[in-house]
Amino acid sequence: MKLIKQIVFTIFSLLIVYTCKERGKEQINANETISKIKTDSLIANPPDGMVWIPGGTFLQGAVPQDQMAMKHEKPQHQVTVDGFFMDIAEVTNSEFSKFVEATGYVTVAEREIDWEVMKKQLPEGTPKPHDSILQPGSLMFKKAKSSLPNLFDFSQWWQWSIGVNWKHPSGPESTIEGKENHPVVHISFEDAQAYCKWANRRLPTEAEWEFAARGNKTEATFFWGDDKAQLSKMVNSWEGEFPVSNTLEDGFERTAPVKSYPPNDFGLYDMAGNVWEFTSDWYNVNYYNELAKHEKPIENPKGASKAYNPNNPYLQEKILKGGSFLCSDSYCASYRISARMGTSIDSSAEHIGFRTVATLEMLVD
Repeated sequence: MKLIKQIVFTIFSLLIVYTCKERGKEQINANETISKIKTDSLIANPPDGMVWIPGGTFLQGAVPQDQMAMKHEKPQHQVTVDGFFMDIAEVTNSEFSKFVEATGYVTVAEREIDWEVMKKQLPEGTPKPHDSILQPGSLMFKKAKSSLPNLFDFSQWWQWSIGVNWKHPSGPESTIEGKENHPVVHISFEDAQAYCKWANRRLPTEAEWEFAARGNKTEATFFWGDDKAQLSKMVNSWEGEFPVSNTLEDGFERTAPVKSYPPNDFGLYDMAGNVWEFTSDWYNVNYYNELAKHEKPIENPKGASKAYNPNNPYLQEKILKGGSFLCSDSYCASYRISARMGTSIDSSAEHIGFRTVATLEMLVD
């Protein structure tokens, strides 16, 4: 009798365990179904101002026919990125204003300068500038009065302007009134990160940015193909002799309102020209060579582990993509998809802005 009771108890226990497991599987399946419904719905109905980039494998870096490609854009290497959402356009003055109003955030260009922090990024022994110069501000573009024989010295067309920041983009007395739909500029990497945190977004990796910029033109120099004659119709860039005269063939001398030019295959605007855009990757001149050693595509690369630029050894630089209204065929032609540039994480300038991305994981509860 005792043995029978033990057998019955054992069978009953096993039934309970089996039932719980089945219910657990049903709950997991239900959760997975709910999650899939949510993700499918998000992909079909992206957040306002964003578009779904499906992800895939591509060759990152300069295409073989690109005669303007620089050494740091080579060699090409296979990369795979997962799908993500991306802002259709660059973050505008209007959008950044909402962030500042909500948080009270003060950008780097508006803050008092701390010499003790600044000198750590300069060669040892650099003398401290006069206090009249160490005032909040940002870099402004200035035209040259005559042709410049040396276009490698960019200090010839950049000047430190006190009182210039995102609210005063063209001088201390200027405003963003009437420029609400222009991309916000004079933004540092820290400023862009702060905006992303507030908006539940992040900056794209360089690989994500380039994949999105290429659209379906996987082997093209520009996002529309290889025909340079289309430039002024597709991009806000510099036409004429840089940095002396701009013919305004594209309609604008400085920034243009976002969406002023045709979008690429993914529906993204201004992936070439207008303003440079921050990515989250460190600028390291050796990084592409390291990636090219891999036989298989690198999945979702996050960039180099540290910055390295022998031309600016004291700076911590992040990668910018896309070029700006200052990019000229006679100078850098950085409206090309593979073009890239490093910039210090605490600096800002008249031609630097950003756009954001989001993943399904960030948006699905």
